Amino acid sequence: MRLKETQKALNTFGKRVVKQAKQNLTKGKKNVNNKLYNSIFYKAKVMPNSIDVFFFMEEYGIYQDRGVKGTKSNYIENRDTPFSYRTDKPPVEPLIQWAKKRNFRLRDDKGKFAKGSYKTIGFILQKSIFNKGIRASMFFTTPFENEFKKLPADVIEQYGLDIDQFLELTT
Repeated sequence: MRLKETQKALNTFGKRVVKQAKQNLTKGKKNVNNKLYNSIFYKAKVMPNSIDVFFFMEEYGIYQDRGVKGTKSNYIENRDTPFSYRTDKPPVEPLIQWAKKRNFRLRDDKGKFAKGSYKTIGFILQKSIFNKGIRASMFFTTPFENEFKKLPADVIEQYGLDIDQFLELTT
């Protein structure tokens, strides 16, 4: 039995989740260097006795999606996240690159640009993130859950079509 229609339903599910997740990244202005955006993809596999759908992305994508609790305060969106900073701080190099891409600059009390390198800005950001955490964006979780609600009906319908085709071929 080939299960072509079931495979199509799972591919549609995977494509929709990936498309919406990428759109959410762009809308949420979390797509600074396209690394996370370009890393999101899925694999769907249908076999006679099992169905598998796997989603992949850069490791830090899960922290952007679910959020990370800080050491001193926390965002309300992060109340259910399993991730938290305890001793290890976020890596400073990506923060330096992020500040450069966004053209962040230090200012003094009068609003004039102050002396300070992007390395300094990176360490300031690192300390802030360590203390406050990372706010959950749910850029992946929301589309996954929304599309998953639609999935059972689609799969049942398509699996039924596959069974009908199989029965036609065998009779």
